[in-house]
Amino acid sequence: MMILARRTLLLVGPAILAMSTVPLLAEGDERIHVVKDLGCPCCNAWIGHLRENGFNVSFEERSVEDLAAYKRERGIPENLSSCHTATIGDYTIEGHVPAADIRRLMAERPLAVGLSVPGMPFGSPGMGPETERQAYDVVLVGQDGSSTVFTSYPAA
Repeated sequence: MMILARRTLLLVGPAILAMSTVPLLAEGDERIHVVKDLGCPCCNAWIGHLRENGFNVSFEERSVEDLAAYKRERGIPENLSSCHTATIGDYTIEGHVPAADIRRLMAERPLAVGLSVPGMPFGSPGMGPETERQAYDVVLVGQDGSSTVFTSYPAA
């Protein structure tokens, strides 16, 4: 009887172990959904940047008014807004945030709304060549609307 239990465990054990890793795979999923203005070329370039960096990107286009309302719903203060808003997991990504910073956010998982690159700084992903980049900060947006510098990018 004991031998049967061991054999069963040896046969079923790997399947149980494989099933237990499924939630871990879901956490590492890099699906990101972008909400953007109609036909915006810099938003499309940022989507390209994400895809080039391994993200699975979906998007939808909304009117300027609907996009502004969506940003407010997602907790992005007006002073931290940019041209597009994305979601990944429970986080909101506002503007031309580099893929590396999104990955860092997902790895560290701070208690926050998400990340923002306010405005549209030249040389940020989707906004011209990085070799001609102006200095900009990626900010961590707090749940109270506050912001702290997450990453600083110096001028090129």
